[in-house]
Amino acid sequence: MYQENYSILEKLIAEDGVIIPVARHRKPDGQMNRELNLNTWNSAVSLFKTTPLWPEGKTPNFDDRDPLQKEPSFVFIPAQNNTDKQGTIIVCPGGGFSTMTGCEGFNVAKYFVDHGFNAAVLTYRLQPYSRRDALDDIQRAIRLLRYRKDEFNVTEKVVCMGFSAGGMLSGNAATRFDYGNPNAEDPIDRESCRPDGAVLGYGAFAFAGLPGGFFVDPFSNVIRNPFFASKEELIYYSPEVSISRETPPFFIWQTNSDDPRNSFTLGQALTAMGIPFEMHLFPEGVHGLALADGKNDLGMDLPQVHQWAALCTGWLRKLI
Repeated sequence: MYQENYSILEKLIAEDGVIIPVARHRKPDGQMNRELNLNTWNSAVSLFKTTPLWPEGKTPNFDDRDPLQKEPSFVFIPAQNNTDKQGTIIVCPGGGFSTMTGCEGFNVAKYFVDHGFNAAVLTYRLQPYSRRDALDDIQRAIRLLRYRKDEFNVTEKVVCMGFSAGGMLSGNAATRFDYGNPNAEDPIDRESCRPDGAVLGYGAFAFAGLPGGFFVDPFSNVIRNPFFASKEELIYYSPEVSISRETPPFFIWQTNSDDPRNSFTLGQALTAMGIPFEMHLFPEGVHGLALADGKNDLGMDLPQVHQWAALCTGWLRKLI
């Protein structure tokens, strides 16, 4: 039923259909060109058979506050070159919770689908919606994949993979979860939203655990950070302070253009709780590389950094 999505994905990637060169990211006045970005994203999503996270018009807290945003959904793309039933990677693009970086969604999905994994490219809510709304979206996606596993022909294994803001969201999914409500009226809500693993690409931002990092003054209640409304919210959405013995394994990678202490801080917290993780830090490259294969908004092809994807494939095969 979903195999056609792969053919559409092949064509989209071949035509660089979601690549927006970085020079076009901003308008002449310097403001982010959200219209270009989200219209490009929405046009790409419209090509596929999509799976809404909730029935149309039933998404909690969704309204018409931002005409550029559609109700949350995912594009499911079945694994290729693999006859065994597999788990699913939820791919969460970045964009500062304001936009969607297409190469971090569809291009990444194609790589992992070609290597034998199912992928679900997630459209989650952005500002002016809250971080709680975005977290609700990824949690619902995990539950939905498990509830409809027979329809998608997948196992119950789910890994959240995100980049930049999507990496932050994936880290939240892996540290802020529940095992479902057995008494819920909606049967999907009876499913667990604990992922089986999390892949964070340049998204392990230790806002609470790295004093002074990324806009944060740890001794002030004044938050000069575009991602959080309060210090309480900052702490809640900092994955390094929410690690428990039930936290799933992590795969963490970034380039050193983002302060590597972010990854160290998260790794230290995972180590303290005995949670397994794999970490790779690359000295070359910058934020936003996606696969680092030249098919990104930066146009950067860095073979050394591109190895993260092959390393992650090996990690995933042991997990799902």
